Amino acid sequence: MSRSVLFEPMTLREVELRNRIAVSPMCQYSSENGFANDWHLTHLGSRAVGGAGLVFTEATAVTPAGRISPADLGLWEDGHVDFLRRITRFVSGQGAVAGIQLAHAGRKASTAAPWNGGGPITVGDGGWQTVAPSALPFQTDWPTPRELDEPDIRAIASDFRDATVRAKQAGFRVLEVHAAHGYLIHEFLSPLTNRRTDGYGGPFENRTRLILEIVAGVREVWPEGFPLFVRISATDWVEGGWDLEQSVELARRLGPLGVDVVDCSSGGIVPDATIPVGPGFQVPFAREIRKRGATATAAVGVIREPREAEEILTRGDADLVLLARQFLREPYWPLRAARELGVPLEWPVQYKRAAD
Repeated sequence: MSRSVLFEPMTLREVELRNRIAVSPMCQYSSENGFANDWHLTHLGSRAVGGAGLVFTEATAVTPAGRISPADLGLWEDGHVDFLRRITRFVSGQGAVAGIQLAHAGRKASTAAPWNGGGPITVGDGGWQTVAPSALPFQTDWPTPRELDEPDIRAIASDFRDATVRAKQAGFRVLEVHAAHGYLIHEFLSPLTNRRTDGYGGPFENRTRLILEIVAGVREVWPEGFPLFVRISATDWVEGGWDLEQSVELARRLGPLGVDVVDCSSGGIVPDATIPVGPGFQVPFAREIRKRGATATAAVGVIREPREAEEILTRGDADLVLLARQFLREPYWPLRAARELGVPLEWPVQYKRAAD
């Protein structure tokens, strides 16, 4: 028997994760009108069966216009709650904690699923008018988004708050606000996409205003005993864009508002950034934000092997690890990780005959 930090429980407020392994939000492009279905139950439920401590839904739109694609999950109406409640009940029944990521895609909305090319969908073909802090398209051949006015901005913040109430009703116990990957909140943060001259643009204090208002509103209606995460892109990987120093300062401001974990990803704001993708390439961001941002962090990005994940936590680079594509390849990755790290892990009774 070996001691493993990866398999130590983690308590966040009143919620205990059975280990430090989380399933990262991964879009499935399999919804109709925002509704979850059997695909989502199987996808999320199998990762809970496989031993993950925390299982996140995909980016879940707080308004129809906030979907990345017409096939995205949503939580903008009460009708979405029932099937999500079925999913959280199953995930919890397998010993995992169900988490949800709330999002608005901003100027990167109204696109096709990746297997259909991933490009923008016109209004005539079932798409919609996109919105952004400034009227700048993601690429030159993409539609120009409509610049949001201040009443629009307040309405979107209210949409996040309303979706949070529904998330509680659906049985989720961890909530993450998506402020990364070039979607709406990140578009406000980055000087590359925010050219506003009002109170939501210009200096750091103004560009961070929306995320702080959203977090404050979410925390007011999210139970005090439930953790709140924020996913950020710690850098745009472009000179003059959002960077690590700004991320550290943002983390310092998020903590007092009730954020428990900063989930450290990167990139996505522009299509031509040079990103050095490789195993653990974003871990240094989690380490620096944890060290200087006075907050717990999650590491994510090409984390594949159990010993790699163990070392990230042992070094103190992060407090938990999120796996994405590796969980698509290997839904029961925690079972393999436990075996390789010499940790006894209880298998589901239905699968015990294969444990030896």
